[in-house]
Amino acid sequence: MSAPSAGPAAITERIAEGAFLLIDKPRGPSSHQVTAWVRDLLGVDRAGHAGTLDPNVSGLLWIGVGRALKLIPLVLEFSKRYVGVMVLHGAVPVKEIELVASEFQAAIFQTPPVRSAVKRERRIRRIHRLSVLEIDPPRVLLDVTADSGTYLRTLAVDLGEAWGTEAHLEELRRVATGPFREAQSITVTDLEDALERARQGEPGPALAALHPLSEVWQEFPKIVLKEAAAAAVAHGASLARGGILHLTTPFGRGDSVALVSRTGAIVAVGEARVGSEELGTVRSGWVVETRRVLAEAADYPPLWRPPTGPPTPPSTPHGL
Repeated sequence: MSAPSAGPAAITERIAEGAFLLIDKPRGPSSHQVTAWVRDLLGVDRAGHAGTLDPNVSGLLWIGVGRALKLIPLVLEFSKRYVGVMVLHGAVPVKEIELVASEFQAAIFQTPPVRSAVKRERRIRRIHRLSVLEIDPPRVLLDVTADSGTYLRTLAVDLGEAWGTEAHLEELRRVATGPFREAQSITVTDLEDALERARQGEPGPALAALHPLSEVWQEFPKIVLKEAAAAAVAHGASLARGGILHLTTPFGRGDSVALVSRTGAIVAVGEARVGSEELGTVRSGWVVETRRVLAEAADYPPLWRPPTGPPTPPSTPHGL
């Protein structure tokens, strides 16, 4: 990765460590285009976003640079919250609107739209919360928190059918991604201004826009590793039961977990093969499969060494 073209050493150092930005995407450009603008402003080779927003959808867009790119699978596990306006094509009683909306707070089946970029296979997504904020026929203002990957336009169509009419989504804005809120986001113009202020000797606003990786992985259960295990994991190994120093919070089988050193530094993220309650029964094998190593391997010299040189031939008994 090239050094950022804007900003003093503190900005360069933050980007080198890995950082992410919470950008307020406007309606019009694609998520890819906004990410490219951020990449160019920071002067880095690569940037990536988590959770695509259609061009005509605005709101919170998570963009990572450097080692933060490895956190994208974790960010995609966060639920997303939206506020949207849907238009009814027919008259529906107010009480019916509120009743049916409450029934959609559940796991639902969805098929991606024809124009989506993913394979059109039926999938399950959970609607964690669906509230009717305001009704001004034919428009209904909704507040929706749902699994990542939920198609809100498809949800609007399904709601219309449940109400005995047709409906479409007129406007949509993402207001939260997991623990991150739109109040924390900045526009691309704000970022450009912050980087200019950094060039003038005021790096504070730019540093505030470049969030550290810990703000993502601290949202997940943490497993503190013994020194030898941290070195092995930093070099790509999965985690065995004997490498655990202690746990901070319980977790279940299949959960994403953060693997950290005894000093509190992130080493990797992984997927639990067993739940925390099962650890006491494990005698052999991996308990966490490493998915993304975030630490620099050079910072964790291996505490084991493979044998060197040619193998020693077995001794031959005398007389044979």
